[in-house]
Amino acid sequence: MALKCVAIDDEPLALELIKTYVARFPGLQLVQVFEDALSGAEYLKQNAVDLLFVDVNMPDITGVELVRSLVNSPMIIFTTAYRNYAFESYELQAIDYLLKPIDFTRFTAAVEKAIDFHKYKNSTQESTNDESIYVYSEYKMIKILLRDIEYIESMGDYLKIYLSTSDRPTLTLMTMKKVLEKLPADQFTRIHRSYIVALNKIKSIHNRKVKLANSELPVGDAYADFINQQKGNI
Repeated sequence: MALKCVAIDDEPLALELIKTYVARFPGLQLVQVFEDALSGAEYLKQNAVDLLFVDVNMPDITGVELVRSLVNSPMIIFTTAYRNYAFESYELQAIDYLLKPIDFTRFTAAVEKAIDFHKYKNSTQESTNDESIYVYSEYKMIKILLRDIEYIESMGDYLKIYLSTSDRPTLTLMTMKKVLEKLPADQFTRIHRSYIVALNKIKSIHNRKVKLANSELPVGDAYADFINQQKGNI
């Protein structure tokens, strides 16, 4: 089944180019285009789509503001003539960020990322033991199995995700609040303003410290009571 796409851009020529490019992909179906950002935002609130091409700089609201306003956001590919919005695109977990004038080769790479991500996300062959999340790291979407996560550390605007299967943490631009929304509450808990741990990886709790296989993490004052409740489960 083709991915349902919407394109929003206040420049008619930019929309025509996206129409031309999308038409070359049998795996994409462009269901609507909008030159008005507000009309596009209203459509997205009432209709489910898989992929959104959206310009960053528009008169009424920016593409970044539009995406942030969506409760159920589709996959996002930002388009813009300016490089200085790359940070926001990473923060919003965009699939890609295309600079105008958009080259077809670059467009193809972005679309292929979206198609691959959609396949991963909607795979029906994964078992419960293969529950996963996807994060943007090193310029690509990375699949992380929940069973491999030991703990997550906040580093300002970034997170370090420590895995039992790797000596090197995965670095991603994301907030603690955002990653907690992705993680099952019965499998992960926050123990400190800077740390989230996998409950099944906790070996012991003693003197306000959580002991993991190879790490020891502090328990913050605001989380002490909750962690104490977990002692009987370890």
